Amino acid sequence: MKIKRVTALYFSPTGGVEGIARFAAEELSRHLGAELRLLDFTAPDRRAHDHSFSSDELLLAAVPVYAGRVPNKLLPDLKARLLGNGGPAVALCAFGNRSPDEAPRELALLLEENGFQVAACAALACRHAFSAKVGAGRPDDADREQLRRFLKQAADKLTAPGPLPPLDMDRGEIGPYYTPLRADGAPAKFLKARPQTRWDRCVHCGLCARVCPMGSIDGETAQPISVCIKCQACVRRCPAHAKYFEDADFLSHVAMLEETCTERAENIFLI
Repeated sequence: MKIKRVTALYFSPTGGVEGIARFAAEELSRHLGAELRLLDFTAPDRRAHDHSFSSDELLLAAVPVYAGRVPNKLLPDLKARLLGNGGPAVALCAFGNRSPDEAPRELALLLEENGFQVAACAALACRHAFSAKVGAGRPDDADREQLRRFLKQAADKLTAPGPLPPLDMDRGEIGPYYTPLRADGAPAKFLKARPQTRWDRCVHCGLCARVCPMGSIDGETAQPISVCIKCQACVRRCPAHAKYFEDADFLSHVAMLEETCTERAENIFLI
């Protein structure tokens, strides 16, 4: 298979997935001698158009893991907007040092259903969106070296003579979402949690509204106006550190993660 272009499509509210996607796409384009294209799929307007691929273009699809799955609010756009037409793809998930659970398999199966031939699939540990203490410094040099070796294997598979072998994975039903827990072990219920604003710090720059991947923050008032996926984009990117969460169950869940998910999680590679 001759690949002329590698397209990295990523959903990255806080920037971590984008960094991993860029690294991976650069490695693949180098191994394949192919043109490189970056496609940011994060903002609502970036997800409003179809993207059709051909047999000589490799899609590297990169997403974060939310509750052990591909983000549920992202799924409809991925299913509706990506058209494989028999072209090759690599699936890449970034998880916050807990577990990728079903997300890598879910993303790979989605790409297959959209007409892609999935050559490889990976889940890479990274810093958790909720806490700088969970997965701190990930991905690090050791992670990147593992990823380099995996991407070289993927490139070799893509360029080998003959038809592309299908990915050897379970194609059964996807399991349930992970249930977040409080520090006491009870289920943490923070679905309705919304970001708050420290008005004495807010400089009314409107950045929180511009970076919200759901378009759920009013640019004039900095107030949430619809669904919040707890991605932490507004919190992490606010230049004045004015955004925060105060929901008790959310904070208790963060405490649980910081207590139980500090050991180094293993990356997962399937090829």
